[in-house]
Amino acid sequence: MCKVLEVSRSGYYRWLKNRSFNKDRYADLDAKIVTSYEKRRGNYGSPRITVDLMQEQKSPEQKVSQSTIARRMKVLKISAKRRRKCVITTQSKHNEPIAANLLDRDFSADEPGIKWVSDLTYFPIGASWGYLTIVLDLADRAVIGWSVSENMTAQSTAEEALRRAFKNRPAKPGLIFHSDRGVQYACLNFRRLLAVNHCRQSMSRKGNCWDNAVAESFFKTIKTECLNKYRFESL
Repeated sequence: MCKVLEVSRSGYYRWLKNRSFNKDRYADLDAKIVTSYEKRRGNYGSPRITVDLMQEQKSPEQKVSQSTIARRMKVLKISAKRRRKCVITTQSKHNEPIAANLLDRDFSADEPGIKWVSDLTYFPIGASWGYLTIVLDLADRAVIGWSVSENMTAQSTAEEALRRAFKNRPAKPGLIFHSDRGVQYACLNFRRLLAVNHCRQSMSRKGNCWDNAVAESFFKTIKTECLNKYRFESL
């Protein structure tokens, strides 16, 4: 075989030895990668698994690069599960007034109660749909208000989530409340609810999801790791 392939016998045996060595060398790492992957229900790719494993390492010598983990995941034939395509649910075609973009993508907050963001999304419940609305405080990214409803009315979605937010966390005078241009946030009753609590309303630019990136990111995570993985039969 070596003669036909024009390689030396010593070279062949050296390759055979290294192949066996590499297999044993990555056995422990492969086991850790699979454990992390299964622990995260198949949602993590090489970047997150790298962070996951680095937090478990006890010494600097045990650190492994993301590129190595990516190669091993390819060998193991595992990869992060792809999320479903996003469907736009914002009802922005209305005659209600549109607020200026006061937040202007400044997602930092020095203390709670000064900047809140909100959004709503949908997920299947039985043969119909359920709607999840959340309010996040940019100071700690905590979900301080939420609602789950069977319809998209302002009363059941944005108003209910905001009332819970006010109940769970005090809003400082002048708080900036940011959302998209959906009719649930632009309607009169919702604007009155903000005004009574001395809040300033802020809205994203038309068709620009990046202006509300923190809320969008939250929905991406909860859909990938929870809502898209289960079948809900009731609200």
